Amino acid sequence: MEAWVQHLFTQSLEWALFAVALVTFLESLALVGLLLPGTVLMASLGALVGSGQIGLYPAWAAGLVGCLLGDWISYGIGWKFQGPLHRWKYLKKYQGLLDKTEHALWQHSMFTILVGRFVGPTRPLIPLVAGMLELPVRKFLPPNLIGCVFWTPLYLMPGILAGVAIDVPNADQSSGFKWLLLLVALAVWLGVWLCWRWWRSGKTQDWVSPLLTAQRLRWLAPLGLLIAVAAFVAIQFHPMMPTFRHLLGRVFLS
Repeated sequence: MEAWVQHLFTQSLEWALFAVALVTFLESLALVGLLLPGTVLMASLGALVGSGQIGLYPAWAAGLVGCLLGDWISYGIGWKFQGPLHRWKYLKKYQGLLDKTEHALWQHSMFTILVGRFVGPTRPLIPLVAGMLELPVRKFLPPNLIGCVFWTPLYLMPGILAGVAIDVPNADQSSGFKWLLLLVALAVWLGVWLCWRWWRSGKTQDWVSPLLTAQRLRWLAPLGLLIAVAAFVAIQFHPMMPTFRHLLGRVFLS
C-alpha cells in the first residue's frame, strides 16, 4: 500500500500537489492539527520537491491554499460556535493551552497569530480561539496571510534538503558528505531549539524543563548556537558543497 501511494504521488503531479494542500489543510484545521504528524508528512513531501518530482512554487501555492482554508474554516467555526465550544468536554483537555492562547491573543493579537503559525501546539488552535473571541477580520487577516506564506516553504525545507542530498552524484566523498550534512542539520536545529527554549524559559513547562533550567540555558543556548554556526561555515569548504549548492539552486530556479 505504501509503495502504491508513493508511486501515485511520484507519477502524478496533480495528486502530489493535492497531497501538499491536504496535509497543510489538516495541519491547520482546528484540533485536527494536534493529532496529525504534519512535520513528518511535510518533510516527506519536501523530499519530492528536492528530488525534482514536484516544482517548489506549485507545491508552495498548493500549501498556501490548504493553509488558508484550514485557518479560515477554524476561524469561522470558532466565531459561529463559540458558545458550544466553551462547553465541549473534549476541549477541556486543552484548557490550559486554550487559556494561554486566549491571553496571548488579547495582549498581542497580530504577533501571536504570526508566531503561533510556526509553533506546533498552538498552530491549529489560534484561528479557532481568534474566532471564539470574535477578533475582527482586519486584525486576523494580515498576520495570518504572512504566516501562511512563509510557513509552507519552511516546513518543506528539511525534506527539500534531504531530497537534494540524495541526488548528489555518487563519488568517493559523497557518502561521507551526506552524513556530514545530516550532522550539520542536526547541529543547526539543536542550536535554534536551545535558543528558543532559552527565550521561552519560564513560559514553557514540559518534561524537559527540569533538565534545561534557565541557568543552564544561559550558557548552553549560546554554545549550541556557536557550534551550529561553526558547523555550517565549515561544511561550506567541503569539495562536494558546490555540487550540493548547484542542485539546491535548481530547486529554487526551476
